[in-house]
Amino acid sequence: QLRLVESGGGLVQPGGSLSLSCAESTSLFNLYSMGWHRQAPGKERELVAMILNNGTTNYAESVKGRFTISRGSVKNTVHLQMTNLEREDTAVYYCRALPFPRTVGAWGQGTQVTVSS
Repeated sequence: QLRLVESGGGLVQPGGSLSLSCAESTSLFNLYSMGWHRQAPGKERELVAMILNNGTTNYAESVKGRFTISRGSVKNTVHLQMTNLEREDTAVYYCRALPFPRTVGAWGQGTQVTVSS
């Protein structure tokens, strides 16, 4: 059973920056993929960014050029650097990890990101 622990998030003004981190400490092997989804009030959960264990990344169109996802130096950690944040980025951000392709995977508990002046 994967266990994801998230950190980061908070309140930031428009145009500001925040970073999120997620760590999984129970797996003995490198996870196939790790990434972030978000859910804003009244909206469906959507993919923000993901990174495979070979370094391939995928971003939502709305965050390309502003967000950067990277694997940490510690096994099964992932970081999301968010810059030039917009009010529309306000949401609960959830870490997600898949141990293998086409598996259900695990979710983190979620962390709030609020972009407001």
